[in-house]
Order: sequence, then C-alpha cells, then structure tokens
Amino acid sequence: MWDGLPDEARERLALALADVCADPFAVTDPYGEDDGIMRTLVTGDLLVVIYLGHQTKTLHIFQIDYLG
Repeated sequence: MWDGLPDEARERLALALADVCADPFAVTDPYGEDDGIMRTLVTGDLLVVIYLGHQTKTLHIFQIDYLG
C-alpha cells in the first residue's frame, strides 16, 4: 500500500508516524474499545490502524486506507 500512495500522502504519513512514535495517545484515537493498544491515525485523506507494542516499544501498521 505504501508504494501505491501519492508522494504527498506518503510524506504526510511518514511525519504523522514520527509524531505517533513521540506521543501515540496525543495524535491517535482509540480503535473501537479504548484498550490503549489499537489506535486510529487520521491525516487528511489517510486512515491508519496501528497496534502499539508498549513493552517492546514498537508500533505495527495493520491497515492503511487512502481516501483520496
């Protein structure tokens, strides 16, 4: 999916993911029930579902939807 995004969308997503790494709860919303693990990132025409690995200090992208 990443390679199929327009350049502007990839840039916005890269910057937004850097923000998620710095403070995931400030820039994301709960995905369904707020379990503190599954989060939604919305940046303009992108909707991204993220899994936060708190113990491993990682994030995993489960889904990218490009709405443009």
